[in-house]
Formats: sequence, structure tokens, C-alpha cells
Amino acid sequence: MCGIVGITSEANVATEIYESLLMLQHRGQDAAGMVVCDDFDRLNSRKSMGYVRDVFQQRHMNKLIGNYGIGHVRYPTAGGAGKEFAQPMYVNSPYGISLAHNGNLTNSHSLSKELFHAEMRHLNTDSDSEVLLNIFAHELGKQKAIIPSPENLFKAVSKVHVRCDGAYAVVALITGAGILAFRDPKGIRPLVIGKREGREKDEYIVASENAVFASRGFTRLRDVNPGEAVFINKKGEFFSNQCSQNAVATPCIFEYVYLSRPDSTLDEISVYKSRMRMGQKLASNILRNKKNLDIDVVIPIPDSSTLAALQLANALGVPYREGFVKNRYIGRTFIMPYQDERKKSVRRKLNILELEFKDKNVLLVDDSIVRGTTSKKIIKMARDAGAKAVFFASAAPPIKFQNLYGIDMAATDELVASNKTEEEVCKEIGADWLVYQELDDLISTVQEGNPNIASFEISIFNGEYPTAVDDNYLKSLENSRKDEVKRKREQQAS
Repeated sequence: MCGIVGITSEANVATEIYESLLMLQHRGQDAAGMVVCDDFDRLNSRKSMGYVRDVFQQRHMNKLIGNYGIGHVRYPTAGGAGKEFAQPMYVNSPYGISLAHNGNLTNSHSLSKELFHAEMRHLNTDSDSEVLLNIFAHELGKQKAIIPSPENLFKAVSKVHVRCDGAYAVVALITGAGILAFRDPKGIRPLVIGKREGREKDEYIVASENAVFASRGFTRLRDVNPGEAVFINKKGEFFSNQCSQNAVATPCIFEYVYLSRPDSTLDEISVYKSRMRMGQKLASNILRNKKNLDIDVVIPIPDSSTLAALQLANALGVPYREGFVKNRYIGRTFIMPYQDERKKSVRRKLNILELEFKDKNVLLVDDSIVRGTTSKKIIKMARDAGAKAVFFASAAPPIKFQNLYGIDMAATDELVASNKTEEEVCKEIGADWLVYQELDDLISTVQEGNPNIASFEISIFNGEYPTAVDDNYLKSLENSRKDEVKRKREQQAS
């Protein structure tokens, strides 16, 4: 779930890209980068491992001169960890193309073989983003245009759609031409367009989430449609084209549960309102199945469950309290690479207010339960603080299957619900009672925001993948996500 942004402006864009990446930092903490193009068609770039504020120092910003550019924050999903995997990635032919990608290709292994044997392109990493970049570059180069037209770019994107399976939201800088953005035919990962008026030309932003728009003075225009490509040239002219004959909106529902900021609107659906509705549905579930449950207080596990917990408490008529104080300087534990790091960070990240727990029956609310170890640790913290009983509510259904589309969730056998009943999960995490969101209820909470979307990417809940998936790829990805395999890979690289 990387974060991407592209901006065209009358002035230097580096500062705006930097501030946009800060607001997208929740989507990736592993690496950050940007590339901008100046009036002489020269590229200026900076990328490295670490947080945005650490990667870009003032001395770097002084050299990032250009009035259109792209940026990326990385959360490793496919490929390894290291500076060579930081984005944007670059190929010099044709034109000089820089590309930033959010998502995951499910046929990257076969494509990389095609690129080497049939198209004579060398790949420097096992990153699927580098595969995607070279596929696009190859298809664009075959057209042999001296200066790429929007039609050339859109034709290349249409070929990408034919060849690439999986999820991809992309921003690309075409040197001397402008910014291209496109989205896979299912629209699994989000991509939103914003616009503002400049003195002499319109200025545009394309980003993973529109939460970054308002602070920069951009107005949300619309989403990039599934299968669509948009191009903004360096004159500020906007072009768009549907590049897939099989586009069907199937956005990832976990964006609304956890990944995205609450102040974002994706595919015309408010993340904020979706999470409020999740709380309402959870309350209905409790009233239907455990009407006499003696709850003294509802407490969220900050931050992505806060809205659901607030609405749940209101619907149940139970006091809402914030019993955990969050350290804002600890990153999201969900996207830390190893389980032992996540476990250590839980206690550093959350401090407990004992007065909200002592001698009370507490209902804790979280956005989801993945491995269960974090939930177990938090429940123990509640008991140590004097809670009489600890109930647990998940705003998402049981997560039973691995994600293939840009969320490095876990190997299947590391998912606590993959081979356990709800009662067994409840016992595993140490709760007195556990309630999960029903899958149909979750779908309805998001779909209510945009009834035109008929289906969502929900494979982590039901194991049904909406794109072509090779069995060998499933096995390979399953193995690569085990913590011991990740550590061994990093030791070999160091």
C-alpha cells in the first residue's frame, strides 16, 4: 500500500511533493523518493531509505528544481528491502521515464522472463514496479514517436493492461512531456485527481488519496477510473482516455477499513462515513446476538477504529472513552516488516489510562485482527489495568487469506483466523467475548457511499481473487512473507 503523487505547476513542485508525501506517510515507512523535471528537460531526483522527513533534507530540496514531478513512499510488498527498491524508478529509453507504483503484479515472474529473453531488457531488481516500468517503456518505444503524443502514451497503457495482471496505480514522469497516471482495469488501488487555477495555466495533482489536496489549494476533480489513463503535459493541458475494454470497478475494501486516512474520499466513497457505518453495523450485530452483554465502556484501539467505536457506543447507548494514549512518533505497527518488531512497538506505541479500565466491563474496538498477537497484548494490558471483563470487536470480518494486491499482510498460516473458529480466536487473544463484522455488512457500509460499485476486492476475507493468479505465484508469495524468509533475504543482501 505505497503512496504516490504527481504534480504539475507553474512553480517549483518539490516542496509540494514533499508535503504531499508527508501526508501519505501512513502508506509507507520503508523508503521515500521524488523526481522533478526542469525547464531544460533535466531530471533532478532524490530517494533513499527512511521516513520522508529524513530522506529529504534542505540540501536535497535546494537541488530539486522543476515544475512537474512525482513522488513515492514505499511499503515493501514484492521484492526486497534496500535503497535499490526505492522509487521512483527510471529507464532512459524511450525519452527517460520515471515511474512510481502502488500495488502488486501477480504475473511479474513470467513478465520478467519475457523482458529479458524476448525484449532484451535487463532488470536490476526483483521489484514488480521495475517490471511494470519496463513493460510500459517497451510498449511506448515500439511506437517510435520523436515526441510522445497523448495517443502514444494511451496506446502503451492499453498494452500494459493486456500484459500485466494484478493491481497497479501509477504516476509516471515522461521527461520533457509531462505527467502520466493510470490505474489497473479493476481499480483495486486508489488514484484521485485534483485541480487548481494557476496564473496562466491550470495545475493538477494525482495522488493515492485526496486528503493531500486541500492543504495545497487543490480541489478534488474526480477519481482516475479503472483502466483509465490521464496525461497532463508541461503546458498544463489535460488529456484522458479509457485504455481497457474490460474495466470493472473492484476497489480494495481494506482501504476503507484501515489503509486510508479518514479525510479521504476514494471512488466517491467517504472513508470517514464508511467507518461510522461500520460501527453502526457492529452495534446491530451485538444487539442481535448479545443483547444482554453487560458493557460499561467502549474504548477504541487508536486510530483507525476510533470512528467505528464512537458510532458503536452511541448506538448501544454506552459511554465512549479513549483509554489508550498513542505515541504519535511511532509508525504504524501493521506495516513494520517483522512480527517481533510489531510486538515490541505495541507497548511503546500505546500507553494505558488505568482509570478507564479499573473494575469495568470493557468493549475494545479495533479495525481488524490479523495475526492476533497485537490484540492479545492489548487485552492483557486492559486486564492488568484492572478490567473485570474484556470484550473485543473487529470492524472487519475474519482475515483468512493472504493479500496479493499490495498489502504485505502475512503468510496464511500466520493469520490467526486462517485455521481457527471465532471461538478459538477469542480464546487465542484472551478475550471474554469476540464479535467480528459480518462480510455482507462490511460491503454494505462501503457500498452505501457509491451504489454504482457492484463489487469490491475482498479476497483476504473469502479467498476469491478478482484477477488472474498463477498457483506457483501464490506459493512463492506465501513463502516469501514468512518472517524467517524475510530475515534471511536481508542477511544475504547485506
